[in-house]
Amino acid sequence: MAEKVKRRGRPPGSKNKKSIGKSVATMDVAQLRAHIEDLQNTLSKKVSAQRAYFEDQLSQLGGYVSKKATAVVKAVTPNGRSGKRAKAKPKYQSKKNKSVKWSGRGMTPVWMREEMKGTKLTKESFLIK
Repeated sequence: MAEKVKRRGRPPGSKNKKSIGKSVATMDVAQLRAHIEDLQNTLSKKVSAQRAYFEDQLSQLGGYVSKKATAVVKAVTPNGRSGKRAKAKPKYQSKKNKSVKWSGRGMTPVWMREEMKGTKLTKESFLIK
């Protein structure tokens, strides 16, 4: 016969059951209020201790981050140069309408595609001389 596999851990049904449920059920109102006050005091002490720990960690991290952040900002903007680019000068001009121009950045404009359609014109034929 096949051997039974030995299960690890506690057998089913033997988990730690909170005995507090039965004791709370038997307490009278005054005892329950005292128990609740004790729990609230314990909780507030633990919360304040944890808050102090995290605030300490955050203050230490704040100094570390500020040093790193200044180094990163200097690396990204080495000359302190920031702002917009200058407007690009037009490189291409329409054959039909000389006032329509394009810098060469971005998608090919509709007017250029329409003028090239069905002809032997290329992008270079629209260059401004």
